[in-house]
Amino acid sequence: MEKEIKMTPDEAVEYIRNNVNVGDTLELSYNRIFAPGEVLGVVSEDSETGEGLRVNLQLNGDILNQNIEVDFKEIKDEIVEIRHITDEDDITIEFY
Repeated sequence: MEKEIKMTPDEAVEYIRNNVNVGDTLELSYNRIFAPGEVLGVVSEDSETGEGLRVNLQLNGDILNQNIEVDFKEIKDEIVEIRHITDEDDITIEFY
């Protein structure tokens, strides 16, 4: 099922924490970057280091380093759109 929803950056981070799983596809558009890829892992916030919610992605395409880690605490205010694709759903999150 395809859905479009609007969220604040903080709501989107909460959505990712609760709904994104290994094997899902995330397409991130932020700060002039488009990064589509398969989720390899989701790492919760670390109170000791201050790192935020991190998602490891295997990017689609042929580049030198195909695995990236995105810290949503660092980029949440720069995100333009997130598309979350699972076997059942295709959800596009837009920001207001």
